[in-house]
Amino acid sequence: MSLVAYGTHTPAEAAEIANNAFWPALDPDDFRVQHRIDTTITQPRVTTALRVAMASVNRQLADWQATQVEAGHGDVDSVPLEAWQTAGHHRLLYVRAVHAEAHANLLERYRDVSATAEGDERGEAKNEAADDYRRDARYAVAEIEGRTHTTVELI
Repeated sequence: MSLVAYGTHTPAEAAEIANNAFWPALDPDDFRVQHRIDTTITQPRVTTALRVAMASVNRQLADWQATQVEAGHGDVDSVPLEAWQTAGHHRLLYVRAVHAEAHANLLERYRDVSATAEGDERGEAKNEAADDYRRDARYAVAEIEGRTHTTVELI
């Protein structure tokens, strides 16, 4: 019997992903470290997930960004902060939103393919985790925009 271990090698350092002039560039290696993404997920897939998530979050924040640019703030770090916010507040939330969207996408793509009940349970757990990451992304976007995290609708 032999053992084949996957995901144990260290990937080559990935290039930063350029963003528009307002938002920061994204570092795939930082994403891997913060979210414990091992090398079973290839670097091109990580980069694609981050680019797709970046496009989604940028679209969600397009109106907020336009308002800030019209007010004379050329990038996210020049946006004035509230008294309770710390330096880098909006940047941190933006990166959190993009990372959470990307992680959710990767979890959905890497469900277990086992036909056993155990494989189905692991797949369902990954779907629940993906939902949690999408919620984290929504919360971060809402926080940037100054909205609450709760939406209530009368039925």
